[in-house]
Amino acid sequence: MSEAATAKVGGERLREAVVEALQCVYDPEIPINIYALGLIYELDVNDEGFVDVVMTLTSPSCPVAGQMPGMVKSAVEQVAGVRAAEVELTWDPPWSSDRVSEAGKLQLGLI
Repeated sequence: MSEAATAKVGGERLREAVVEALQCVYDPEIPINIYALGLIYELDVNDEGFVDVVMTLTSPSCPVAGQMPGMVKSAVEQVAGVRAAEVELTWDPPWSSDRVSEAGKLQLGLI
């Protein structure tokens, strides 16, 4: 396997580990993880271990709006191989239940 192919495999594993970490962070008002809720809009994991996350919340009036990005950053930075993470909170586009994964919809009883 070439060095580039090996790096790609390693990068995919790191991305999977980051997704697993995100699945351990829960919305305080809805008992579903933020990944299944569709709150993660963008996830960029590079081969050097730097992670950029663009996320939203279910509502701008979320009681943990000020703390959630820090919680996400902390969870991501606990992943072996992650050197640093940046988390950006956005409200555009606004979150809707259309973004909830099939597993999340099952948990919510929407399907």
